[in-house]
Amino acid sequence: MWNKIAIQLLIIWRFIKKLLTEYLPVAWERMKVWFKKFVAWRKSRFVRFRTLPWYHKLFNSFVTFIVLFLLYLFIVDINFLWLFGKSPGLSSISNPNQSTASIIYTSDGKVLGKYFRENRTPVTYNEISPILIKTLIATEDVRFYKHFGVDFEGVFAAIKDMTKGKSRGASTITQQLVKNMYKTRNQYSTGLFGYIPGVKLIISKTKEWTTAVKIEMFYNKKDILTMYLNTVDFGSNAFGIHTAAKTFFKTTPAKLNYEQSATLVGLLKATTSYSPIAHPVRSMERRNVVLDNLVKQKVISQQACDSLKLIPIQLNFSVEQNYDGDALHFRAYLEKYLQEWEQENGYDIYSDGLKIYVTIDSRMQKYAEEALNKQMHSIQKKFDDHWRGQNPWQDENHKDIVNFVEDIAKKTKAYASLSAKYKNHPDSITYFLNKPHKTKVFDYDKGEKEMNISIMDSIRYMNRFMHSSFVAMEPETGNVKAWVGDINFKFWQYDKVAQSKRQPGSTFKLFVYTAAMMHGMSPCDMMTDKPVTWKYKEGSNDKAWSPRNANGYCLGYPVSLKNAFAQSINTIAVQVAQIVGIPEIIKYAHLLGIQTPLENKPSTCLGSSDVSLLEMVNSFGTVVNEGVYHEPIMITRIEDKEGTVVYEKKSVEKRVIPYEDAWLMTVMLRGGMTEPGGTSKALWSWDLFHYNTDFGGKTGTSSNHSDAWFIGVTPKLVGGAWVGGEQRSVHFRTGELGQGSRTALPIFGMFMEKVLKDESLKQYRGKFPTKPKEEISREYSCVTHLRVDTLANDSAVMDESDSPEGLTLPDELTPNE
Repeated sequence: MWNKIAIQLLIIWRFIKKLLTEYLPVAWERMKVWFKKFVAWRKSRFVRFRTLPWYHKLFNSFVTFIVLFLLYLFIVDINFLWLFGKSPGLSSISNPNQSTASIIYTSDGKVLGKYFRENRTPVTYNEISPILIKTLIATEDVRFYKHFGVDFEGVFAAIKDMTKGKSRGASTITQQLVKNMYKTRNQYSTGLFGYIPGVKLIISKTKEWTTAVKIEMFYNKKDILTMYLNTVDFGSNAFGIHTAAKTFFKTTPAKLNYEQSATLVGLLKATTSYSPIAHPVRSMERRNVVLDNLVKQKVISQQACDSLKLIPIQLNFSVEQNYDGDALHFRAYLEKYLQEWEQENGYDIYSDGLKIYVTIDSRMQKYAEEALNKQMHSIQKKFDDHWRGQNPWQDENHKDIVNFVEDIAKKTKAYASLSAKYKNHPDSITYFLNKPHKTKVFDYDKGEKEMNISIMDSIRYMNRFMHSSFVAMEPETGNVKAWVGDINFKFWQYDKVAQSKRQPGSTFKLFVYTAAMMHGMSPCDMMTDKPVTWKYKEGSNDKAWSPRNANGYCLGYPVSLKNAFAQSINTIAVQVAQIVGIPEIIKYAHLLGIQTPLENKPSTCLGSSDVSLLEMVNSFGTVVNEGVYHEPIMITRIEDKEGTVVYEKKSVEKRVIPYEDAWLMTVMLRGGMTEPGGTSKALWSWDLFHYNTDFGGKTGTSSNHSDAWFIGVTPKLVGGAWVGGEQRSVHFRTGELGQGSRTALPIFGMFMEKVLKDESLKQYRGKFPTKPKEEISREYSCVTHLRVDTLANDSAVMDESDSPEGLTLPDELTPNE
């Protein structure tokens, strides 16, 4: 390799040597000869020029000036000898690259939100009010329809005023468009002459002229006006007339009236100085000047102008941000989801004006957010009462966790900044961390509130909140229809649908019993609820695990697997796991939809391995979809600004378990609603059963009630909710308050109640089939008769010991009630 490099360097050196010793001297001599001939020719021309009549001299001087001026324009445009910097070429003029917001559309055609650096949405000429067009021309370029990009009459008038000590602009709308689109005063002025003060301005102005002429050659006047209004900055993060009309007046460009148009056009002189928000009086004065211009150009009468001046500026102001609107956690996750596609295909969702069509339904998203907010507001009140006068971050001995707040503080940006500033001065860091200052914090009633507290106190305040997430999907397609990532996006941007992973508790039993069905068991198989001990090895150490039921005792007699799953009896789930083996359970968890690696240890069967809510809901959907797996789908297609489809998601389905086993597991899931002691029976509290729709589901609660879950299923929709603290040590202390059926299940119930009542969403109503498509070889229609009154158990693993979950749900309701 080094030999090849040495040979290439030698060839290059020989070329340079030959260039310096042979070619350049010859070229230099030829240039001297040409220069001498040119000087001699000019001398002869000058002698002849002195003999000409004065009018010939004047004509020759004028022609010479024009030729030299055109030559100057030409050498600036081609960046002769790299002296003037690059100018916009024909390709960039014919295909202008303008930063445009990408818009996200829901499956029902609503705008969910935008991604943008400059909030710009292009409009067509026919979508712009003629009033605005007339107002713009009357103020910015009265001879717009007469010139060819450069208004020489205006230039000479500006020069004349300059000699009198007055200043005025002479740029045409086309020249302003050049500045807006191509940034000729900074992006392109990088030539050697561009570093000379004063010369840079002349060069940039020259580029504006030449580029303006090119634009007039390529586009008609309507196109130029449309491009100008789409590119101009109106201030307040409003780029283009579409965003400006929405930001200042909550209207569209087509509906702008005279006073609104005059206000916006008046902004163009100086977006800060004439802002109707920052300087309302100055803005109104400028608006009235624009109205006077309309009178001068005979667009409106003086009487109409006087009437319009009496109208105050009536704003409906709202600055649109990247994360305004609904489904904020979903949109943030979607951005990360698209990053790899952007890199592979050369797109930028923040500037390329894409149309992103997602699977979210705006109505269902609204219902999901309403259900979660209502339930979590109620839970927070209970949580505050439950821990009143105490810190909720306590260990199993009911003692405050040492350095809980301090450890969180060390992970903050404020701590990192203070540590860098006050190295080896921990007292200074502690002082500033505990120094009160005004800061905004979350509040359920107001959304946010300002408090005068320290960083340490803000950590204590914010960690007293309970959190939640919810996601709903179509089992037949994998389309995600609703996604709520937490109780508030501004203060907690970490998504708890797909990013966060927590212990699923008893909801994980879906995979235990799926593995059992795959090994030939049936819902009607009987197994005794009795104490069980699982001996296993962890490394070289012998261990024994003896999980208990949530109610602290065992029935002591056989029950069906269907009833054991419905009641969430831990001891029977563990016995099943011993028979099929943890590796088999993990195998079917991954087949059904779990992507996260799972721990190969006994407690995994009761949900001790962390997974995401999205994975769990998708896995339940696979069962309901007759054992056919779909990857969760969030995007249906993406179109570029021209309407060409550049991305289309193909739904790939794969059968992962046989139809019979999926049928049996669906029966198991429905048992939570029909079996004595079923943990899903709390759904009867909502108005869900007047819409010809069947339900099933599974609750789950993890260690010390840190994570509460419910995943509900219908034939057309699967939804799951999680409730818990941001830190696992923050939780309820009793099952009565913290179990999944009391915290997470109501979110699903309220959501489905709203969905089923909505006639526009009646496609999500439906019953499970009464007869299977294929012959089922195993018994599944057995009826459970308990010998004694039994409390429903929402059980899960506490830890490697045998701490009970402590969940109780009285069997108060039956399907017939």
